Amino acid sequence: MTVMTINVNGVARTVDVDPATPLLWVLRDVLGLTGTKYGCGIEICNACNVWIDGSAEKACHLLMKDVLTVKIVTVEGLATNGVLSKIQQAFIDEQTPQCGFCQSGVLMRAAKLVNGNAKPTDAQIDAAMANICACGTYPRIRAAIKRATGQAPVV
Repeated sequence: MTVMTINVNGVARTVDVDPATPLLWVLRDVLGLTGTKYGCGIEICNACNVWIDGSAEKACHLLMKDVLTVKIVTVEGLATNGVLSKIQQAFIDEQTPQCGFCQSGVLMRAAKLVNGNAKPTDAQIDAAMANICACGTYPRIRAAIKRATGQAPVV
């Protein structure tokens, strides 16, 4: 075990773990930030998406030794002072989740999209949203992104 400090949601957090431990397990099991989910384990589902220095990345394959100098944002970090972000609120308003398992990863990718694109097109949404949703709520996800960016929701 090694004592390391990482920046998570703007807070320096000290952990004592093996440097080869995946970030996902440190977030969930050590820091108690259980919003980030374990999905497929083979880096295709995107349920474990977090932001690493502003880029959507899969926490299941990032090792602790590789994230010591970056800023990590989890789904818990999207809200500000207890107020949900526009994309989080839009997901609620559009009743996007069914089982909800993939939603934290979907939210992280959707938030990244709307933070960098004020009015994404359907094609841009489709390209950005590489997440696998077993419930198939893709139309609701698109509607939530449209709502969060002030566009007419898809009917």
